[in-house]
Amino acid sequence: QAQLVESGGEEVQPGDSLTLSCKASNSAWKNFAKGWFRQVPGKDREFVAAVSGFADEIAYADSVEGRFTISRDNDKNLLFVQLTKLTPDGAAVYYCAARPTATMSTTEKSYYYWGRGTRVTFSS
Repeated sequence: QAQLVESGGEEVQPGDSLTLSCKASNSAWKNFAKGWFRQVPGKDREFVAAVSGFADEIAYADSVEGRFTISRDNDKNLLFVQLTKLTPDGAAVYYCAARPTATMSTTEKSYYYWGRGTRVTFSS
């Protein structure tokens, strides 16, 4: 069992950088595959980045490749995604997720544990 809580979302401007964090309630998720997804109103939740349970595989959505970086700190039960060179289409609620297997996945439906999200907005 793993409860996930995201944080770090805030209002940003184009070109800004931001790091989002996800804290797991216990160390059970240490070797779970983990991912970040995002959703804007009226659209389906979309894949952003994922890491395998042993961090030997990482994947990014084409739209964020080269700008976003997923990382983790297993000792602290934390998952991160660093967002750089943000553009307005990055405005969304960002969710972290985990699945009880080490195999990485980019598919939303394959994830079992979800946080409630943290919101990134752009100033007008």
